[in-house]
Amino acid sequence: MTETTQAPSLSPAGFDLTAPTKAEAAHLAATLTREEKDVLLHHGTEAAFCGGLLDNKEDGVYCCRLCGLPLFQAKTKFESGTGWPSFFAPFDESHVRAIRDTSYGMVRIETRCARCDSHQGHVFPDGPRPTRLRYCINSVSLQFVANGEALPDPLGRGDKIS
Repeated sequence: MTETTQAPSLSPAGFDLTAPTKAEAAHLAATLTREEKDVLLHHGTEAAFCGGLLDNKEDGVYCCRLCGLPLFQAKTKFESGTGWPSFFAPFDESHVRAIRDTSYGMVRIETRCARCDSHQGHVFPDGPRPTRLRYCINSVSLQFVANGEALPDPLGRGDKIS
């Protein structure tokens, strides 16, 4: 049985949100480290205050480590004191999916990449204005791209920030 190619589903920002095929997903997963696999594919969490992007102050975009979809802009990052990179808004609301998470005896909202469904972190209603949201994201779930650099395009979709 072969997979059929579906028509691209575009976000308001113009990015292709079509899920990777099984073959593409397997290829992307093969590029991950053990820790990245644990977080992105198995909904794990990196240790607090250990992530490589926690103290990043550069201007740019934070993309999904697995599929390259832009998830957050540096201008929405803030210091939350929680030990994980925190953002008050996504790059495009359609790029981040919210899933009810009842693990560990709590009710939380898990955030996943809308294209590849990889686990990113959680969102909480205790962030700063204007949204009052705190997207608490694992550094290993993200790939930072400085302003002026090309976005990652591991799926060959030709996504560009316009």
